[in-house]
Amino acid sequence: MARIFLIGYMGSGKTTLGRKLATRLNYQFIDLDHVLEEQAGMTIAEYFASFSETAFRVAESEILKSTAYPENAVISTGGGLPCFFDNMEWMNANGTTLYINLNPKALISRLGNNKDDRPILRDKHGDELLAFITEKLEERNAFYLKANLIADGLNLTAERAAALIAEKTEL
Repeated sequence: MARIFLIGYMGSGKTTLGRKLATRLNYQFIDLDHVLEEQAGMTIAEYFASFSETAFRVAESEILKSTAYPENAVISTGGGLPCFFDNMEWMNANGTTLYINLNPKALISRLGNNKDDRPILRDKHGDELLAFITEKLEERNAFYLKANLIADGLNLTAERAAALIAEKTEL
């Protein structure tokens, strides 16, 4: 079994790296945010607006645990998914977790003008955005650091991720 769960803050590159890593390993790629959107019939931003963050976190956890994963898959998760319920423990028990670690300034640079798609960032700018991301990372690191593998996301390529995974697992 080789399921690889990519975790990290929004903008860390989970989806982009996930697609490339899956191609490199000849694995299936699954983006859990897209699975949730398909099942809910709305975007995550619409889900937040229609329900609440709490309802979203419950749905997200249910999607994580009820999705039928192929044996060989790279799974991109939502940025907050590891931080709620027993999701991090579940992922560690059902695959290999790789934390894509980036500092707040790098995340802001990557998020750029895509904040409108991210409900919790939409109205934050400049120093307020930096402070928010810094605070959230500090809160989430207790969960993110439970990952089986931790990689610096700045220059992380599919090749480097595959080598790191192969070095630490039986791929």
